[in-house]
Amino acid sequence: MTTPDADGVLAEQLLRLTRRLHRTQKRQLAAAGLAITPAQFRLLRTVAHCDTPPRMADIAARLEVVPRAVTSLVDALEESGCVRRVADPASRRVTRVELTDTGRSALRTLREARRAAAEDVLAPLTAAQREALGGLLSALVDGPAPGPAC
Repeated sequence: MTTPDADGVLAEQLLRLTRRLHRTQKRQLAAAGLAITPAQFRLLRTVAHCDTPPRMADIAARLEVVPRAVTSLVDALEESGCVRRVADPASRRVTRVELTDTGRSALRTLREARRAAAEDVLAPLTAAQREALGGLLSALVDGPAPGPAC
């Protein structure tokens, strides 16, 4: 007889919770008339947190993806009017990405949808349970300090 893999069960529960959050958020966004992928949302947030329009390579590094993936994301977001490519004043070879007013508005809508999705998913929990869950998730996200490099 095999014993259940507790960590595997927990990992599956976390994945199911993430999927549920994404589905709920997607419904919220559809109701607001906004179709955007989680990856596009991450890119918008990344650009919004930069003091100056970031280079495509900087975005790729921050998102931990290959530059080609950023190009595809920026293409789609530029087509929807959320971002625009701008020339770097210091180097003609460098392209930077900045949010447009449409992008800032989309980001507000996305944040509201994420908040509403979280409220929906967390509704069964008490305030104390939410606080405990937040602490546990922070411990998992932050993780232990990395060991020495090989």
